[in-house]
Amino acid sequence: MEQRTTEQNKIRIRQAKPEEARLLGEIEKHCFPPAEAAPVEEIIKRMQVFPENFLVAEWQERIVGFINGGTADEPRLPDAMYHDLSLHRPKGAYQTVFGLNVLPEYRRNGIATALVKAFIQLARQRKKAGMVLTCKEHLIPFYESCGFENYGKADSSHGGAVWYDMRILF
Repeated sequence: MEQRTTEQNKIRIRQAKPEEARLLGEIEKHCFPPAEAAPVEEIIKRMQVFPENFLVAEWQERIVGFINGGTADEPRLPDAMYHDLSLHRPKGAYQTVFGLNVLPEYRRNGIATALVKAFIQLARQRKKAGMVLTCKEHLIPFYESCGFENYGKADSSHGGAVWYDMRILF
């Protein structure tokens, strides 16, 4: 993916580097409750399996967020995909979003939107059929503003929360 900077020239979206995996794991700990956050070791493993599916956001040359996910053959994101990396299908038709992370002090600056839009663009370039994710109810309007449709409550119990299936088809 080519590097991209927004009009504000403050947010730069680029492909993550393997040596940044530990830092991304630390960021994840600040963005999700403990029951939902992937441990640092899991982020490192994911980057080993699908490094092409990690984008980072830099704000004034500091990594302040990232987005990542495996690819799947079907338009859904089962809980098992978070823990069983053998379910990742490199040539799968659907890009999934495991996590969208922006450090709390950098939120409300367009970073999450920039990450999602860049990930959508990357999926389109790779000729995916669409992108799927699960989110909590309060985030449905955000993802709808990025072009996703709400498909109702997900069959997910990840972290003991209620999740909603969101999809964008290309």
